[in-house]
Parts: sequence; structure tokens; C-alpha cells
Amino acid sequence: MSTTVKAAVFSSPGTPPEIRDVVLPDPGPGRVRVRIAAAGVCHSDLSLSDGTLPQKWPAVLGHEGTGSVEAVGEGVTSVSPGQHVILNWAPACRACWYCRNGEPHLCEHALDRASVPYARLADGTPVHPGLGCGAFAEATVVGADALVPLPDGVDPVTAAVLGCAVLTGWGAVNNSARVRPGQSAVVLGLGGVGLSVLQAARLAGADPVVAVDVSPAKEELARSLGATEFLLADEHLTGAVRALTGGRGADHAFEVVGSARVVRSAWNAARRGGTVTVVGVGAADDPVSFSALELFHQARTLRGCVYGSADPARDIPLIAESVRSGALRPAAVVTDEIALADLPAAFERMRRGEGGRSLVRFGA
Repeated sequence: MSTTVKAAVFSSPGTPPEIRDVVLPDPGPGRVRVRIAAAGVCHSDLSLSDGTLPQKWPAVLGHEGTGSVEAVGEGVTSVSPGQHVILNWAPACRACWYCRNGEPHLCEHALDRASVPYARLADGTPVHPGLGCGAFAEATVVGADALVPLPDGVDPVTAAVLGCAVLTGWGAVNNSARVRPGQSAVVLGLGGVGLSVLQAARLAGADPVVAVDVSPAKEELARSLGATEFLLADEHLTGAVRALTGGRGADHAFEVVGSARVVRSAWNAARRGGTVTVVGVGAADDPVSFSALELFHQARTLRGCVYGSADPARDIPLIAESVRSGALRPAAVVTDEIALADLPAAFERMRRGEGGRSLVRFGA
């Protein structure tokens, strides 16, 4: 038997979603139906919705979610009905070259399911799951390998942001940049992921931790999460960062916006020999350029960071230890709790650079 749920259905790039009935099939072999408790609204969802990132239509977006298992298909033993789980939008195949060489975040097959319909509309039209998850709905059906059991002692609602914002931010600091105690860090962009980078840098012992954003309204939250300094993203930024770091620039600069202009700002804020980690997802037609001389002379490392270079099965339990101790506060990155129908307003806040994470809460 199938299951009909309410979902935010996006029909084409640049158009707002409609709340419609979506028919989910019973989970087949290796598949699991999850009743969604909450779903974070990520900038990647905005990029999928407006065509910046490729997406097949119609689609139910949303990939940062948590919920409880309702039903499992044949052969599923990793989770069971009633168990709380976190969605993993990039499940590793564990068999491709990248997986076999310790880079599961670059798995060749992680997004295969995003291009395959997972449900249908009432009229039979196939529906695609955004990043393979389809979390902007009352329930979804995913592969068992796309689920991580919720660690004990972690709130099952705000745990939604562990699946992308917190995991990406924590991983950027610990897996990609490998920040060491006493190193300086500057974080450009204080959305949900940027606020998570900020917290992770503090936990890693970075000092100073410099938070940067276009909105002065974010200073109080940034300082409460560990920023020792707050700077506005303006023409004085490079000099201000150097003034806070002995005239050199930061050991680590994190770009968490997805913009060539901000990548360049992060590059300029780093010291000679420093590391620039690009966490934000930018557009293909937004090039960033460097001269051959400065690449040689500055001797900086510029690296991309996909999904925090993380392995969710390994890293989420580690993050949960900091959550349980109170050292890491995932709930603090959530600045707006919303209903499913409020997604367009959440997207507009992201476009304006306002707030942290919006969280769609179901069954409240």
C-alpha cells in the first residue's frame, strides 16, 4: 500500500512551492519510510530551487532532516520502526575509488538517487527528491544507507541541523582545515553553516575567532557562540583582520557564503602560508581569479570543502558528544521555526542574508 503525505512541491526553477499531496510507495528492498519531525532550510535548497544547482522537476526539496522510522523494506537491518534517525543526503557507496581511498564525501554515487523519482503526485506525475532526501514533507522514503541513528541524549527535533549545517561546519574545521589550538580563524558568512564553523573553531581552540557578516544584527549571536571579534564585511575587512592577527592575517579563513567576491575576501584575510577553506556552494558562472605571482608569493592553500569532508556515520556520534556536554549548541543556529507553507519567506530571508537557520517543524 502507498502513503499520501503533504509536501512542498517545486514545479520549476524560480517558482515558489505549492503544498500538495504526494504519494509515497511502500519501501522496497533496502528502503525506509521516515516520518519527518523537522527539516532545516539550507542555502543549497535555495540554489536548487532557483536553478543555480541542477535539479529535475517536479521535486520535493529538503535534505537536512530528522524523524522516526515508520516502515522498512526487505533486507533492512540497520534501523527499525520507531527508531529516531538523521538524514544523510550523501550516502557513500563504500566501493568507488574515493570511498576506498578514505574520501567518502566525494563518493561517485552519493547523489545517484537525486535523479530517480521516489514518489508521485495524485495524477501520477513522478516526483524527484532534492539531494535524494525530499525532507520538505510529512514523510519520505530513502535508502537505509541514507540514515544515521540519532545518538542518545540529542534532541530529535533540532538534531535536523546536525545532518548538514553542523556536520558541514564542524567538518570544515576538523576534517578539512584541521585547525589547531592557538591558530587564528576568520569566518565569513554567518548563516547556519557559518555559525557552526564558528562554534567548531572555538571548540578546536582557535584564538582569535573573528566572525564576519554583512549584517550587524548577527554580532550578539556570533559572540555568544564563541566569536572573540565581530567585523562587518566591508572595504576595511582585510586591514581589520590583520590588525587582530599581528599584522599577518588569519591562519585560517573560512568562506561560508558561496560567492567569488567572498572567496576573494577570505583569500585577502589569510596570512602568507595560511589556509582558505571554501565551504559555500557558489554558481558556475561566478568566477574568481588570482594572479600567477600572488599564488606563488602568498603561498596560501586554497581548498574546497564538500559536506565538511565528513563521514556522517563516523562524525555525527563525535559531534553528539559535544552536544551532550553543552559545548556545541545546534539549537543556537536555528533562528526561525516555521511551518511548511512558510518556506518562501525562509528563502527570502536567506537571499537578504538575515538570520541563521530556519527549521520546518512538523507535528507541532
